[in-house]
Amino acid sequence: MSSHDVVELILQDHRRMEDLFRTLRNAEADRAAALAEFANLLIAHASAEEDEVYPALRRYKNVDGEDVDHGVHEHEEANEALLALLEVEDTASQDWEDKLEELVTAVNHHADEEERTLLNDARENVADDRRAQLGTAFREARARYLEADCGSVENVRKLVAG
Repeated sequence: MSSHDVVELILQDHRRMEDLFRTLRNAEADRAAALAEFANLLIAHASAEEDEVYPALRRYKNVDGEDVDHGVHEHEEANEALLALLEVEDTASQDWEDKLEELVTAVNHHADEEERTLLNDARENVADDRRAQLGTAFREARARYLEADCGSVENVRKLVAG
């Protein structure tokens, strides 16, 4: 299993998001810093998937195209939940806690579903060398989004306005 494998790279991001959720739920933590990291990671991850991974998976007959469409739809829902949290100014408020839980629910639901459908299908149907190629493309796209501060509230507003 190479660390270039696109499936492994996506799973690593999902686990990092779970770690960040634990930090965000901790009232003693630097919630603003954790949210900034989370926002950048979520947007870069989802955008790189939509640019490089989803179109490639759609071409495999054993990967369900409807699962791909559904993944894109769930990215949009996660972006809306992220924006709602980014727009709450007081990280100690009940509103912030409520919006955080909505974001956690949206992202965990999507990650869980993606792991059970698309990623399992990719593991079974896409050759190792192709998964490595996709992993490189995913990593490069993700890095470009991260460098562009893709998780800024201004950018997330633009994405949600679509």
